[in-house]
Amino acid sequence: MNQSPKKISVLVVEDELELNKAYVTILTSEKMKVESCLNGEEALEKLKKFTPDVILLDLRMPKMGGIDFLTSFSKLKPQIKSRVIIFTNYDKQDEINEAFSLGASKYMLKAWASPREIVKLIKETV
Repeated sequence: MNQSPKKISVLVVEDELELNKAYVTILTSEKMKVESCLNGEEALEKLKKFTPDVILLDLRMPKMGGIDFLTSFSKLKPQIKSRVIIFTNYDKQDEINEAFSLGASKYMLKAWASPREIVKLIKETV
């Protein structure tokens, strides 16, 4: 009996509503299970009920940004094994280094990312 491959699950954490919807649409069309939220605070709440394979995380958001989210998220490990991809338009090396020190797996600038590249990066991260 053939088992179909496990569906990749993704949590999109992006405060720009149109971008958030676009990422959800792209990833859903790739047969991924997708949940989304608009800031790090909502993401921490969502993680109580949904454990994604990958978290696609913006750094600059209202209420709770990516670095603060990662600080809180790092305390949840090892219970939650989700991999984090930093996905932002800010290219500040010190902030990127801090994100990696807090457990981020990969980093990509939004402006340079095509839908195909986003999907490829997520599949490589799982």
